[in-house]
Amino acid sequence: MNQQIQFPDREEWDESTGEIRFPVLIGGMLAECVVSQTLISQRYGTQENVLSLFQYNRWDIEEEFEALIEQGSDNECGIYVLPANK
Repeated sequence: MNQQIQFPDREEWDESTGEIRFPVLIGGMLAECVVSQTLISQRYGTQENVLSLFQYNRWDIEEEFEALIEQGSDNECGIYVLPANK
C-alpha cells in the first residue's frame, strides 16, 4: 500500500448521479474518487443500499483507485473514476 495515498472513510451517495463519491489524500493534496452504482451492482450484486455494498468491498475498490492514481488517470476535472469495463 502506498503511504502517500490515503482514503478517509467519508463516502457519500449522490442520488442525482447514481454514484458514490469519496475523498482521497495524495501526498497531502485532496482529490475525489467516483464509482457508479451500475459498476457496484455489476460486480457485487444488487442490494437496496449500494453504499453498504461499497463499504463491504471498500478494500478492493480502493486498491483499484490506488492503481489509477499511480498512473495519473484522473479526468479533466481532476477526479478519479473507476472505469466500467474493468
